[in-house]
Amino acid sequence: MATKLTTMHPDRRSVDPGRLAGPSPLFCDTALAARIERAEVRLITETSTATRRRRGDGRGFVIPIAGGVASFTEDASPFNKVAGLGFDGVPSAGELTKIERAFAARGASVQVELAHLADPAVGALLTGRGYRLVAFENVLGRALDDRAAPAPPAAIVIRTSGSDEYGQWLDVMADASAHPDDQEVPAHDDFPPDVLLGALRDLTAGPGVARYAAVRDGLLVGGASLRMTTDVAQLTGAATAPQHRRHGVQTALLAARIADATAAGCDVAVVTTQPGSKSQQNVQHAGFGLLYTRAILVRDIA
Repeated sequence: MATKLTTMHPDRRSVDPGRLAGPSPLFCDTALAARIERAEVRLITETSTATRRRRGDGRGFVIPIAGGVASFTEDASPFNKVAGLGFDGVPSAGELTKIERAFAARGASVQVELAHLADPAVGALLTGRGYRLVAFENVLGRALDDRAAPAPPAAIVIRTSGSDEYGQWLDVMADASAHPDDQEVPAHDDFPPDVLLGALRDLTAGPGVARYAAVRDGLLVGGASLRMTTDVAQLTGAATAPQHRRHGVQTALLAARIADATAAGCDVAVVTTQPGSKSQQNVQHAGFGLLYTRAILVRDIA
């Protein structure tokens, strides 16, 4: 893709307004969905490993299952989940029983994020075991090529965020997460601020994750992260301070990450959003299209 980041300093960039709009349409078949789900499995595994290192209490686990993974990190964490099922066989009843017992031993329900393009037998198996549908999330993507996405406002400067401002970056991300946008379907779960902050630390501590800062009028007003595998760029989070929303910060953060992912050789960028949210609207304006939906299925502790 032709998006250029005009270098202001080795670590300070502004986005060339000549790039980033009208990407090639991206069709998602089961092969592409499997690639994206495998990237998600690696992200969850790496983040869960970072949490276990940080806590050192032996409560966390990562259990491979039928091409996916079951992860428990700490109480009430967003990374307590089963993901990636349905693209490499169907889990056996015995495998599911093992995982259900592992979560129950830690006082946690089992949450499965199941792509609608996965093997339908997985959904039938889960509902037959008492899993109930509680929510959906959307996975959107765009091809990374030489076409452009919406140009961000010139007033927004995007730069990589170094360790010297890590605390400030976390504060901005945490504050924004505590004040979600009104335009979205309410989330099915709510995470304690300290747990959410720990999860964010562990996510950005993983290999291949880059942090970005958005500066407006000299102030750090937003942040984002990007994780790249050999072929998939995952936009793993973005946030804007409430008082600086509706000024193009998210557009600028999207543009910078798309540019960097393209330069690194990724051929697809993906992002997960709440259905009908402002985040989904923002990424669709940047050329992302809906690839598939994940059903959130939960089995409560017996």
